[in-house]
Amino acid sequence: MRPSHHQPCQAPAPTRLTDASSPRPSGLGTAAALLPALLAAARPSGDTIGTPAARLPAGPVRGPSLYAERPWGDGSAPPLYCPAPERVDETLSAEVEARLASWARDMGFQDHEIDALGGARFGHLVTLAHPDTDDPDALLIAAQLNAAWWAADDYYADDTALGAVPAQLPPRLALAMAAMDPVPAVGSFTPPLERTLRDDLVLRMLDSAVGHMRRHSTPAQVQRVCYSTFAMFVSWTAYAAWRETGVHPPAWQYLATRQHDTFYTSMTLIDIVGGYEVPANLYYEPDVRRAAFQAGTASVIVNDLLSVAKDAADEKPVCNLVLLIAADRDCSVGEATEIAVGVHNDLVRDFEAAHRDLAAVPSPELQRFLRGLRAWMGGGFEWHTTSPRYATSPEDR
Repeated sequence: MRPSHHQPCQAPAPTRLTDASSPRPSGLGTAAALLPALLAAARPSGDTIGTPAARLPAGPVRGPSLYAERPWGDGSAPPLYCPAPERVDETLSAEVEARLASWARDMGFQDHEIDALGGARFGHLVTLAHPDTDDPDALLIAAQLNAAWWAADDYYADDTALGAVPAQLPPRLALAMAAMDPVPAVGSFTPPLERTLRDDLVLRMLDSAVGHMRRHSTPAQVQRVCYSTFAMFVSWTAYAAWRETGVHPPAWQYLATRQHDTFYTSMTLIDIVGGYEVPANLYYEPDVRRAAFQAGTASVIVNDLLSVAKDAADEKPVCNLVLLIAADRDCSVGEATEIAVGVHNDLVRDFEAAHRDLAAVPSPELQRFLRGLRAWMGGGFEWHTTSPRYATSPEDR
């Protein structure tokens, strides 16, 4: 277990970058104009609960996360511009995988389901994506929640072979929200809800995973994760409507809807897993949020690129950026892939520029979080391109 670090405390005010009479440093872009507000957001109030900047755990030191043009798939498509993974630790991954399998068995997984979960390698994903901690129990928070989100996506939303029914998705997701964020008791109406939450595998997973997260985080962090998840669920209902009607949206509308259904949701766990907290007013500052959305959307486009064949083969094909671009522009899947790669690469370069701008903000928590976003992109790419779930041929699955 990690040492407790969420005790009431008063953090020192951050040091000013320059004297008020000094000219503002050049080259800081948007963050320079917003620096006074960002400084105020970074300065905790007297009732802030969290780790003071002076005592912020530094986390394990890793090598530099260098951006590079990275090949993927069979190598026929243009490369993806992405950070390199900061850590590949198979021993640590195996430990997280073992703990995840034990938890899944406790949740009621059958042996073949545990084997399938192991094949997805969520423990490997979180070890790649969260390189600033070596604590397997902390990494298990992310492994459990990602496994639960994927299970909800597969069983409720995407995979008709696993029982996904678009018309049933909204009420199922409403119960998923109740599993994550418990509702007050309402007398005789509560026992049926409790039975349903116990009887459904996905709901048990969500309830248990949030319980584990709650033990490692502040109430504000828990609600941040919950409400990011609930926003993601709204996007899922849009996809379900499109699948049910057979009318798919143009690519621009899909991307607007996808904005709240990206790996941004997974990235909300970065500081929780790392054992610190980005103050809410800084976490939600528009430039910071935009950078996080750029990282999350870029990462989910990798998912779309590697899921084209699987998505197209579904009985009721799901929305996929590549397939929608091909339909919009009446072009081949290969041409649409090139366009999607370009969108991804532009997003990553935009994030890279935003990260440089936001380096002016003297918040150790924010700087560690921004590095965490970059690391998540690099680790997420590595996982997608090595996971059997996204193998390019059936025999590799």
